[in-house]
Amino acid sequence: MPEIGTLRLPARVHFGYGARDQLPEIVRVHGRRVFAVVDPFLTGTPFLASAVAELEAVGVEVRVHSDVTPELPVDTLDTAGALARDYAPDVIVAIGGGSALDAAKLIALLAAYGGPLSSYYGENLVPGPVVPIVALPTTAGTGSEVTPVAVVSDPDRELKVGISSPFLVPAAAIVDPELTLGSPATVTAYSGIDALVHAVESYTARPFDLDFAAPLPVFTGRNALAEPIALQAARHLGPWLEVAVASPGDRRARSEVARGSLLGGIAFGSTGTHLCHALQYPIGALTKTPHGLGTGLMLPYMLDTIRHTVPERVAALGAALESAPGAPAASGGGLNASDASDGPIAASATGAGEPGHADGVSPERTIARIVEINRAIGIPASLAEIGLTRDQLPRIAELALGAQRLLAIAPIEPTRDTLLEILERAHDGVLTP
Repeated sequence: MPEIGTLRLPARVHFGYGARDQLPEIVRVHGRRVFAVVDPFLTGTPFLASAVAELEAVGVEVRVHSDVTPELPVDTLDTAGALARDYAPDVIVAIGGGSALDAAKLIALLAAYGGPLSSYYGENLVPGPVVPIVALPTTAGTGSEVTPVAVVSDPDRELKVGISSPFLVPAAAIVDPELTLGSPATVTAYSGIDALVHAVESYTARPFDLDFAAPLPVFTGRNALAEPIALQAARHLGPWLEVAVASPGDRRARSEVARGSLLGGIAFGSTGTHLCHALQYPIGALTKTPHGLGTGLMLPYMLDTIRHTVPERVAALGAALESAPGAPAASGGGLNASDASDGPIAASATGAGEPGHADGVSPERTIARIVEINRAIGIPASLAEIGLTRDQLPRIAELALGAQRLLAIAPIEPTRDTLLEILERAHDGVLTP
């Protein structure tokens, strides 16, 4: 199959300390009326007051909406969308974590076309361009500032539901690591490991036989343009996530993790994600645990399942995790065979010279390194640790089977038995030898 690729990105992406100073200039391009969707924790902060004042200083009218509920219940978004539609903004400014950014995307949709939001559930049902969005993330993990998807909770559905469309990609993304310096260690850990999952699942996605003469799906599978971006995301996240969690004031670590999150979002925004995310939706619904905790927990078990199908890709990810120039030493002193057998998870980490190795890194060694990262940042090693029992696993597998959009991107055929096997190993905290 010939290599093909698709990237859907904001027209402007700015990254680095001080990048937030671009906000007034970017907003002014789109108009003079701003509906600002912000995380509630930002209300009353000097940063938000300064951002609003800077916009007003260039003649922009700002209405702040901070009623953003975690997990994004659909009724709250329909209400917010109606408020925005009445206000008739020229541009939506989104400031906050993944929930605030996702909320802004959907409010921009409702402001343009009206509700109910449920009429847009699924893929490619947004009829056209939404109100332009300028996104400023305050956490490093979701990549929502560059992606075409937003996820909501609907009481009529057992799992979260996504709305996916290229029209939801923000018009501009401003990623300033300064805004992540106040993130608690757990938020840094869970969002950061989710960013690594984005990179891994993007790089290991199944190739699609795309027909460019027909309408394209939102997520297009293995992607020649996204591949190097996914590996680069791993290079930034692998060595630095542990540092950002352990030393939250480390500006270099915050910058590296923010860059890795941005690149991971660019990568999966085109390819899509697969098994970890499909399994996390029912896991999160049952345990009420953070999204990144679940995807990060499942990551070594997912890789353990696909390592024989795409060994070169799993190995290449391990090489990327080790190859960042100027990076700190791994918390366990690097990837050695002994790293893999320390603790409840056991995995083999053999040397080079076998099929599937990249720069001396085997698929097993890649998995061992991810186990090490998870241990260092406090990701639980098993589903039992977050309260799931074995008799719940078949139901989780059944629910995950319903995520066909995600499962279609996996490099293996994800049958119910395969999903259940992954879950059973994750429950017991054991990788195959």
